[in-house]
Amino acid sequence: MIPWVQLDSAKTPDGQQELRLKRRGSEFSIMLGTNELMNSRLSGSEQALAKLSCQRIADHRRPRMLIGGLGMGFTLRAALAELGNDASIVVAELVPTVVAWARGPMGEVFGGCLDDPRVTVEETDVGQLIRSEPAAWDAILLDVDNGPQGIVHKSNDALYSLQGLGAARTALKPGGVLAVWSQGPDGGFTRRLKQAGFAVEEINTRANGKRGARHIIWMATNGPRS
Repeated sequence: MIPWVQLDSAKTPDGQQELRLKRRGSEFSIMLGTNELMNSRLSGSEQALAKLSCQRIADHRRPRMLIGGLGMGFTLRAALAELGNDASIVVAELVPTVVAWARGPMGEVFGGCLDDPRVTVEETDVGQLIRSEPAAWDAILLDVDNGPQGIVHKSNDALYSLQGLGAARTALKPGGVLAVWSQGPDGGFTRRLKQAGFAVEEINTRANGKRGARHIIWMATNGPRS
């Protein structure tokens, strides 16, 4: 068995916890304490987040997509494969070291997708981008922390609050979609999405195709305001 080797570490934004990048052969893992946040072998649900979103905005001209959380780039690469050359994608990543890992030791995983001319990476809080411009996005994809019940950074909770969901709806164009990845179900979050005025679909997906852990993706569509 090839042993895991730690390549680097970075503090979480609150300075209280540590992210660790590990490698075993061609496999990468990002850990928070004893919790594995992501693994380069398990990408199915993150890819589904992008594919489901792109299906729902397929008829939008010159679509603009905002992705919250770079991770290992699975969602970004899947979106690039689905969207045409007229699309633009902004990725918001709060931890600069994660971006450095993407361009450095995990470069082979990312396959140059950060150099695609459709992509812009912003080292900032995705919440700030959501609040900065109304009716700006055709799709907002949130793969932040472990979902609405996060473990990495408590300020992420604001994204999933009723106020945060209202801000996301304001930031979306009519017919736009808010897509949210989660490690598990959360009935309270489903109710908040509906309270915020979204039409909501809750989708079960797998971490690795038809196998692996079950994850949840909420697809919330921005309809006309009453």
